[in-house]
Amino acid sequence: MTQHPITPPPELIKDWHDEWNESDQIVHSAYTHIAIRAVQWGADQELEACCEWLVKRMGWEYVSVPLRAERRPKPPSLKEQALQALAEADLGSTEAEWSQRFDTIRRALEQLPDTH
Repeated sequence: MTQHPITPPPELIKDWHDEWNESDQIVHSAYTHIAIRAVQWGADQELEACCEWLVKRMGWEYVSVPLRAERRPKPPSLKEQALQALAEADLGSTEAEWSQRFDTIRRALEQLPDTH
């Protein structure tokens, strides 16, 4: 059987399994966790290959950085999430939505240092 060019090395798969084992919030099986990580890794490999191709073949060095930023945006920080939850606090919500917003705000506040 021939190996696909975008195949994670066995060491990386082991790292993902270990990461799942060490997780304090196991919400799915190790197989699901490894599959999710493998898809993310494969997509990252493909994005890097496309960026490299754009630079080498087209000479478009200026495209790689914004392309990566657009395709792999950074998740909002906990502070940004809490501010968004606070901004939405006055919107009509179900109990579950309220609970989720309060939990986000609580987690953000817990990260603040205690000052006296």
